[in-house]
Amino acid sequence: MDPISKFFVGYKIPIGEWGKAFFTFLTDNFNTFFRGLSGGLNFLLDGVVDMLLHIPPVLLIALIALLAYYLQRSRGLAVAVFFGLLFILNQNLWKQTVETLVLVVAAAAASMAIGVPLGIWAAHKPKVYRIMLPVLDLMQTLPTFVYLIPVLTLFGLGNAPGLIVTIIFVIPTSVRLTHLGVVSVPKSIIEAGEAFGATKSQLLWKVELPSALPTIMAGLTQSIMLSLSMVVFAALIGAGGLGTEINRALGSRKIDLGLEAGLAIVVLAIVLDRMTRIGVGGKK
Repeated sequence: MDPISKFFVGYKIPIGEWGKAFFTFLTDNFNTFFRGLSGGLNFLLDGVVDMLLHIPPVLLIALIALLAYYLQRSRGLAVAVFFGLLFILNQNLWKQTVETLVLVVAAAAASMAIGVPLGIWAAHKPKVYRIMLPVLDLMQTLPTFVYLIPVLTLFGLGNAPGLIVTIIFVIPTSVRLTHLGVVSVPKSIIEAGEAFGATKSQLLWKVELPSALPTIMAGLTQSIMLSLSMVVFAALIGAGGLGTEINRALGSRKIDLGLEAGLAIVVLAIVLDRMTRIGVGGKK
């Protein structure tokens, strides 16, 4: 190694040591809080899973198909949802699918609940968005496995750390698309609202959000798809579901189990994607 390279290596910035010290501080001083939060989330998620598993699978599948019809007003979608979920039941992956469904819905809902207000705030405050931008870039580009280590340290094993990791990964999408939708509202519409004496609150709820709704709903769909993509990684820190089966198949080189679990994820992704499009389609 040349002298210049040796100089830079010899004065390495201790990023890793600083990060380790920070998380050691958190675990030493706030361990009770993090474990309590983890226990509460695990209790809620496991409770919802148990409740859904107590419903006969075919009945639950029929209810989901009816919900799809109610939302989309499409018999074709309802039939496709019914037979798609029956296929998953036929593959003996119903329990794992319910666990994945609960985790994905919870993560997408939490991400939208956090991301939409942040996106609206950023759209009205350009300086805030400029500050948010590098943080959002970091959250989206940091390798997923890097998330797992500190979250596992703070929250332990279970569905709770899987949920938290998924939320961290998904939030930037809801923030960005909400921001895009609000800033893309035509100025003429806003000026018309102001001309009629609308307050800022009225402009937001009656002008900006209805106009930005298609983009915000696209953010919801993307949040669900990204949450599903985290299923396999979340299984590495104790989250149940289809990701566990895929990791088992990978570890034991079982091609059949991998294909079955992979197709179940595909079916679930298509079902959720088609059902969440109705928020826009139904208003047209």
